[in-house]
Amino acid sequence: MDFTTVTTNLEKRGYGVKSFDTAEDAADYLESQIIDKTVGFGGSVTLESMGLFDRLALRNEVFYHNRLPGGQTPNEVRKEANAAEIYLSSVNALAETGEIVNIDGVGNRVASISFGHEKVYLVVGENKITPDFDSALWRAKNIAAPKNAQRLKAKTPCAAKGDKCYECESPGRLCRAVSILWAPPLRSDFEVILIHEELGF
Repeated sequence: MDFTTVTTNLEKRGYGVKSFDTAEDAADYLESQIIDKTVGFGGSVTLESMGLFDRLALRNEVFYHNRLPGGQTPNEVRKEANAAEIYLSSVNALAETGEIVNIDGVGNRVASISFGHEKVYLVVGENKITPDFDSALWRAKNIAAPKNAQRLKAKTPCAAKGDKCYECESPGRLCRAVSILWAPPLRSDFEVILIHEELGF
């Protein structure tokens, strides 16, 4: 995939953008940029597959609710992640036109992406890039959300069938909060990391 269009449109909207051929190259870059910081992680198969928690934990204090220190609950760690100096997440979809879409169940990720950090890094495999906003929203609802529901063993129609969003009213529904970034929030520093590999959902 050619990243020229999406890079141009992200930069026009005010994002910093870096692109890498491999996830390993991107991980090397992030490790070189993030030193002696508190770092929060949003739930992300992409970040996990890159081994970023272990790499960044060597020189930073990293908070991730899927890596619980002794005696802490997931929500306690989510709050620490949301208060960290640096925040890392992936996205559910990125439109070539520049819109960024995320869907959350608990809401920690969409809340934290929007406010409160010195810098936010959004790490995106090329499989998450779509032509426009409508297709990005469709991807987030009908590809990313069902796969994440299956991964988390949610009791929802999309987890059972894995094919699309059913707009369900299940108690275990994970599609509860949607974030659409038209541009970086004011007084924020965002960098989008584009990778020429398929990563995450």
